[in-house]
Amino acid sequence: MDDIKKDPFEEYIRQSEPTKRELGYAWYTAMGLQAVDGLDTSDYLKNIAKQNIEGEITLSEAGRLIESYYEESKERDTDRTKEADIVSTRIAAILSENAFTFSVPQYIGIHRRLFEGIYSHAGKIRDYNVSKKEWVLDGESVHYGNALELREMLDYDIRIEKEYEYPLNSISAIIPHLARFVSGLWQIHAFGEGNTRTTAVFFIKYLRSMGFDVTNDIFAANSWYFRNSLVRANYNDLSKGIRETTEYLELFLRNLLLGETNELKNRYLHVRWKMQKQDIQGRKQDIQGPKQDLQKKEQHIEVPDDVRNKTKQHIQVLFERFGYDQFFGRTEVMSELSITASPASALIKKMLDWGIIYPMKGKGKGKYFFGRK
Repeated sequence: MDDIKKDPFEEYIRQSEPTKRELGYAWYTAMGLQAVDGLDTSDYLKNIAKQNIEGEITLSEAGRLIESYYEESKERDTDRTKEADIVSTRIAAILSENAFTFSVPQYIGIHRRLFEGIYSHAGKIRDYNVSKKEWVLDGESVHYGNALELREMLDYDIRIEKEYEYPLNSISAIIPHLARFVSGLWQIHAFGEGNTRTTAVFFIKYLRSMGFDVTNDIFAANSWYFRNSLVRANYNDLSKGIRETTEYLELFLRNLLLGETNELKNRYLHVRWKMQKQDIQGRKQDIQGPKQDLQKKEQHIEVPDDVRNKTKQHIQVLFERFGYDQFFGRTEVMSELSITASPASALIKKMLDWGIIYPMKGKGKGKYFFGRK
């Protein structure tokens, strides 16, 4: 069990045997993509996946075992693990198939196949407009496609991409175009839920249809960065000096397609990151002695291993915002994470119980700070 929690599929990805390597990649990517919606898969699924990779069961059998597992007891579905497990199994199956058609019906079909029985709107284009508060935008939302024009927008994007003639002399040269294509497709947000996972699976299949080898851990290990980079590629606020940019998505794609090792940190994508960085650099000039290098300041907080991914992400966001030297309360937690009072209070209680934060004395009731261990 310890091996499963550590990294259950790295050993398979590194192997040269095609079947195990490809299945390991498919499962690893499938599970990693659940993080875009803050979901975690169960240890039971990880065991099922290993049995499939080892050839003990087929993918179809794996799917049936997962379905049965949750049918036997509804209590097993905690924090939407049922959705994460079932969708992971379906993604692994799709990524293990060679069949693919670059078309709108294929895109819609992937959504239907992933979420049938989970969402009532699986495979259906939404008929209402949506907005979503984004941490990376300080609570603002991308302007998604208008519900009245979604099918036309999908048809247009796919048609234009089909007509584009990629240069054959340089992979590096085509990455900006790939970034614009996938970010534009995602911005349409054709479905009520599940857009990022659907777009990621479709995009991976498209890249493979063009001959790219994407059997690595980039999507699995950086799925939240992938989503945030899509957000930044589709957001403008000129009054605050913010322009949409594919620069972050291009770094992700360079790691994926060229094997580069660009640092993919979510805090770099935050709309206030450059302002914070400039402020730090300005203060560094006035600091003397051994503390002058503020770049060595810790940017990571230790969180217990059994904590859910979404909770870990929330804690990391708060730590990157407040660090060790600023105190905060429930109001600040609500503002930074774009959540309501009840989950904000619950998160504060958990951090107190885990010894991650401590009450701030002398600043009134309900103020806290991150403590050094």
